[in-house]
Amino acid sequence: MSLRVAIVDDEAPARDKLRRYLAMAEDVRVAGEAGNGRDALELIARERPDVVFLDISMPDMDGFAVLRALGEPLPAEVVFVTAHDDRAVQAFEVHAFDYLLKPVSPQRFERLLQRLRERLVPRQDLGRRLDGLLNGLPAPTHYLEHILVQAGDSAQLVRVDRISRIEASRNYLDLHAGGHGYRLRGTLENMQSRLHPMRFARINRSTLVRLEAIREIHSWPEGEYRLLLDDGARVTWTRRYLANLPPGLLLQSER
Repeated sequence: MSLRVAIVDDEAPARDKLRRYLAMAEDVRVAGEAGNGRDALELIARERPDVVFLDISMPDMDGFAVLRALGEPLPAEVVFVTAHDDRAVQAFEVHAFDYLLKPVSPQRFERLLQRLRERLVPRQDLGRRLDGLLNGLPAPTHYLEHILVQAGDSAQLVRVDRISRIEASRNYLDLHAGGHGYRLRGTLENMQSRLHPMRFARINRSTLVRLEAIREIHSWPEGEYRLLLDDGARVTWTRRYLANLPPGLLLQSER
């Protein structure tokens, strides 16, 4: 898997040098470049790179303003590349992956790339595993396709393929589908047994998610993952429940 990177620096020679360094790595592709903060935000939103090489001092928005505009969690790993040696503490406070001082030596840059590979390949592996999970089996024939829920004074059927997530709340389940929330009595274990295991996954002690509702996957501390769902919710896939993925999934992703 190749790493997709974006270069953000208001000085063209600095962008050129980074591009030359990156060109020496066969598994790295430059997704785009930007010369100021506003263009950087558009580039990152459009290309969704794995890594952003970001200058600090820029005329319209400095690098830290760009990160504030991106919000948390950051959509990519951020490597500051700057001539300023007094902003490193601030950089790591905003969870930057690394802080490179110009001029950057080829050896220092290669060490950085290796660390990025080690950090990002597991995330990409999870994405491939999810792709395999979604495409691996034929459509279910004996799992729920609708769930009956109470809605005010009446009841209605909610299509399973509209559900984003189901969360346990003591003896009840909170079902989130199509921007609406519904409560029904039951346990997460029982509900999980009635949903197709290649369409839904239990990601932590109290949450089931429909895998097609996952929009973004971000690495999280302690080997966990932070997921952004199609309804805007952010939930954590904990290490314990990563081990519960169907056994055929890894084999499929390796073919």
